[in-house]
Amino acid sequence: MVQASNTPRMALELRGIDKRFGDVHANSDINLKVPAGTVHGIIGENGAGKSTLMNIIYGFYEADQGEILVDEQRCNISTSKAAIAAGIGMVHQHFMLVDNFTVLENVVLGAEEGAMLNVSLRKARKELQRLADEYQLKVPLDATIEELSVGLQQRVEILKALYRGAKVLILDEPTGVLTPQETDHLFKILDALRQQGVTILLITHKLREILAVTDNVSVMRQGQMVGHVKTSETSKEHLAELMVGRKVRLKVEKQAAAPQQVLMSAKGLTYTDSRGVDMLKAVDLEVKAGEVVGIAGVSGNGQSELMEVFAGILTPSKGQVQIGQHTITAEQPSDPKSVRAMGVGHVPEDRLSMGLIKSFSAEESAMLGFHEQAQYNGSVFNKPAVITAKCAELMEEWDVRPRNPKLRSSLFSGGNQQKLIIAREVDQDPDVLMIGQPTRGVDIGAIEYIHKRIIDMRDQNKGVLLVSVELDEILALSDRIVVMFDGNIVGEVPADQANERILGMMMANVIPDELQQHAGESL
Repeated sequence: MVQASNTPRMALELRGIDKRFGDVHANSDINLKVPAGTVHGIIGENGAGKSTLMNIIYGFYEADQGEILVDEQRCNISTSKAAIAAGIGMVHQHFMLVDNFTVLENVVLGAEEGAMLNVSLRKARKELQRLADEYQLKVPLDATIEELSVGLQQRVEILKALYRGAKVLILDEPTGVLTPQETDHLFKILDALRQQGVTILLITHKLREILAVTDNVSVMRQGQMVGHVKTSETSKEHLAELMVGRKVRLKVEKQAAAPQQVLMSAKGLTYTDSRGVDMLKAVDLEVKAGEVVGIAGVSGNGQSELMEVFAGILTPSKGQVQIGQHTITAEQPSDPKSVRAMGVGHVPEDRLSMGLIKSFSAEESAMLGFHEQAQYNGSVFNKPAVITAKCAELMEEWDVRPRNPKLRSSLFSGGNQQKLIIAREVDQDPDVLMIGQPTRGVDIGAIEYIHKRIIDMRDQNKGVLLVSVELDEILALSDRIVVMFDGNIVGEVPADQANERILGMMMANVIPDELQQHAGESL
């Protein structure tokens, strides 16, 4: 009896969960125990089966075999409605919100009580104010979703789950779209939830975050659970090895850069959007052969617009872009096809809306933008065998899983979509590679490879323009770091003189004291 009283209560338990999709064995005999009131990390490479498992817990899929216990009671979770009734909530990587609805309307949507909507809204307002106070989830309830930052939208998703009575909360890659400041606040929210007895399943590829916020970690590889460890008894190196099945280099190895001629530049570059708002304000920037220029900044401060002007997607309002011998201005605009022909590769920040077409096959996405090249076309028709073979070659080189060129792009995990897009652009051997959020949603083994290829391009005398919200990534890969705030470049610092504190201050438009003395030179 004493032993039973000391045994922690399990908020969630999986026994022998098995799931197949045709020939793909997505989950194989999965066993998992999650103690109540803990934060439990689930990690693994892309395609390891994490998302499938979470979708089974949340009722999107039904397991072929096995059973689920919630609060130590067997549950038949065949639908999301059944999962919600059992006290399970889920915040997806891509939010499930209606942009032109208010926060209050989004929370109530699907949980209305009776025909009188006003009654439901009044009840929800009172309860949401209580939840916001209790869990540090302050959100303007009458604002529309499209008016909110990504971080606030995520809070709405968490509030939705709590409002529906979630005692087990699944978070799928929750920091993938957050700034460092928003991530810090999310961790405070998770701690408040844990203290109030909420159990959290955290799916992420970021080992530092796993070590910072979880109590226990489970590791998946190729559809199986390969390890369960206490967070306090493990390390990034150990977890990475469990995930990949081999030792992984977590540190980027590179020699000092030797920058040469300017390959791409902006001078007095201004971009005014359709609302009349200046998203770029007289930006001056150079990218030289043999260097990685990193751009740091809170999302929404002009980084995206800068890359899109360089890529020919947006037209400058004032100033100019110079790519080799080509000048782009408001009077002499360009387009993405022409910019590619100038030797510029572009991996966009938003892979789903700009990097591929979800309904296309992998092989079609793998030649997107380059489909008119002679290698893919005959005198009348394209060459299907060549297209398939090229995609298969890229999949093998970049470890895109599954290795099926005919599979629809939407059926690949986010990380494998990302690898396919980067493979396509790097394969063209551009003089300049612009790459936005290169490892968003990518597993640790693929991060190692992507980082190596970026440095390889630099060492082949290419120019690289890197945009990332991951300060670790900016610091590890960049030779020079520029920081953007409100459409301006507020400062520049050599990577070997930068750290997270310095960059964080610059991202808030504050120049640190140690850089003030060089303000006339490098800032």
